[in-house]
Amino acid sequence: MSTPYPHLLEPITLGNLTLRNRAVMGSMHTGLEDYVWDLPKLAAYYAERAAGGVGLIITGGYAPNKRGWLKPFASEMTTRLQSQRHHQVTDAVHEAGGAIAMQVLHAGRYGYTPFSVSASADKAPINPFKPSALSTRGVDRTASDFARSAGLAQKAGYDAVEIMGSEGYLINQFLAERTNKRTDKWGGSAENRMRFPVEIVRRTRERVGEGFPIIYRLSLLDLVEGGQTWDEVITLAHLVEEAGATVINTGIGWHEARVPTIITQVPRGAWTWTTARLKDAVSIPVCASNRINTPDLANQLIADGTADLVSMARPLLADPEFINKAAAERADEINTCIACNQACLDHVFKNRRASCLVNPRACRETELVLMPTVRPHTVAVVGAGPAGLSAAVSLAETGNRVTLFEKSAHLGGQFRLAMQIPGKEEFAETLRYYARRLEVLGVDVRLETAADAAELAAFDQIVIATGVEPRMPAIPGIDHVKAVSYADVLNGTVVVGERAAVVGAGGIGVDVSVFLTHSPESVEDWLAHWGVGDPALHPGGLTSPKDREPAREVVLVQRKTGMIGAGLAKTSGWAHRAVLKQSGVTQISGATYDLIDDAGLHITVDGKPLVLEVDHVVICAGQESVRGLYDDLVSAGRDVRIIGGADVAAELDAKRAIEQGVRLAAS
Repeated sequence: MSTPYPHLLEPITLGNLTLRNRAVMGSMHTGLEDYVWDLPKLAAYYAERAAGGVGLIITGGYAPNKRGWLKPFASEMTTRLQSQRHHQVTDAVHEAGGAIAMQVLHAGRYGYTPFSVSASADKAPINPFKPSALSTRGVDRTASDFARSAGLAQKAGYDAVEIMGSEGYLINQFLAERTNKRTDKWGGSAENRMRFPVEIVRRTRERVGEGFPIIYRLSLLDLVEGGQTWDEVITLAHLVEEAGATVINTGIGWHEARVPTIITQVPRGAWTWTTARLKDAVSIPVCASNRINTPDLANQLIADGTADLVSMARPLLADPEFINKAAAERADEINTCIACNQACLDHVFKNRRASCLVNPRACRETELVLMPTVRPHTVAVVGAGPAGLSAAVSLAETGNRVTLFEKSAHLGGQFRLAMQIPGKEEFAETLRYYARRLEVLGVDVRLETAADAAELAAFDQIVIATGVEPRMPAIPGIDHVKAVSYADVLNGTVVVGERAAVVGAGGIGVDVSVFLTHSPESVEDWLAHWGVGDPALHPGGLTSPKDREPAREVVLVQRKTGMIGAGLAKTSGWAHRAVLKQSGVTQISGATYDLIDDAGLHITVDGKPLVLEVDHVVICAGQESVRGLYDDLVSAGRDVRIIGGADVAAELDAKRAIEQGVRLAAS
């Protein structure tokens, strides 16, 4: 094939289904699955990805019965009426040229309901509800419920089903000694613990007939104590293959695992070595997953024999045209997923609809529509941070003639600082995307240009996105040479000494502490620091973590008395706090800042004075909006819009900033 990605774009046949390429949009719950009135929105969401060229879409999980719900009244596939209603989803995908599989998922003890069930009556550490243990007959009925749900999916027009056997949900709970304390035929020995998933696959194959693809999502690394051994994983893979599985998709880690598996700080392709090891042991196709977000990596994994297919869930959330762009040799125009979780998984775990930080239209395709303008305007956008970039690109996409002013020599604003943080290097991909889109759309970009009111008078519309500047608190000695702002540290203006105090323990303070203590590490180092070992030697792939060697001695100080990092994101904050601990960062809460002088930082904690003898005091005490130009224009009577940090100063809130830019264009 005359393409840079011949292996990724090569068709593959799974049972009686031929996919146009090897790219799979992996399962991810969005919140649109749960209510019948959202099915048209779900159909539009999937249809846009199908039109974007992906080979196979896998839906968010649908419970096979009510005790398998993820939350009260959550998604399920249990009745003929539900099956009939799903034709609007499958028809939309097929009309767009795609194929779609429905995932059958039983939450088990992860179900956020008082009537959840599991292999045993053990409460999950991430759920306040304690499950009941399924009876022997109840297990048997549940296996049949999986098969019935798959049959209903087939009747609904789905091209395949995926049985969710990873991430710590019910099937995992039967497989692991950690959660299966049963003494009947469904527990005890490894053979008995495997009986449940094998019966599910066997009964599903009987229900859907030969040729209909069954994907089994297999947990390769549980990353929890009492997880499966590698021998058990391989034995199970053989058993589900014999029972009728067509494909094995791979999963890494339980939701309760204390090892990050998909967030930004996880290196690209960090888990693919496990997929390669599985592929060598089975004869059916294997799908790689987790932290694969570029066509180059996806293509390479297939080319080198690591996998037969590649699952990318959030990358297709970020850019529905991912595959079409790759096929057209426009990979530099892909809006790359940065694995931040801020608008996708963080939303879902707060019972909100998922979206995407870099693509706010995700899951809002019918609501946030960028229509071509009837009468193009000349629009000036002032400031090229995330808000300004989003506004400039979105306004140009609707047909307006846009000029983007930026007083510095580079695009990006605060995003340029964020991408300096170890583990957030992916943020550079967003700036690469915006820079390319500005070029493609013909936006007039004027760097090193501080726009003024006179220059802006010629434009029909003005958008102010001048961002924020670091706030310097009124600490005695704040003008001392040892006191430096986080911006100067991250942009390289200041090189911090061997000992540092960081003032302010919000998201920026935590990031700066990581930046200051980080030492270069390979993927192997990263895995070792998190205690990930060879599953052939360590059950669940979990072993003792290797100590980090911090580059500096850092003390992180905050005025608040609570836990440092309490306001960090739900699905990634715990990992950032863990890195602080691993790096030996001293954490002090409830401090009063008294003085910065030659000795360092003077504070008072619990009524006792303390001197932190440091080389530098890095100030991370929030930001202030830069809005002088906006105020001047308003005073002059101009109709002007303000977005991003200039509108509301918050801790590098790129999610809000980028969404404001898109919404402005949509309006």
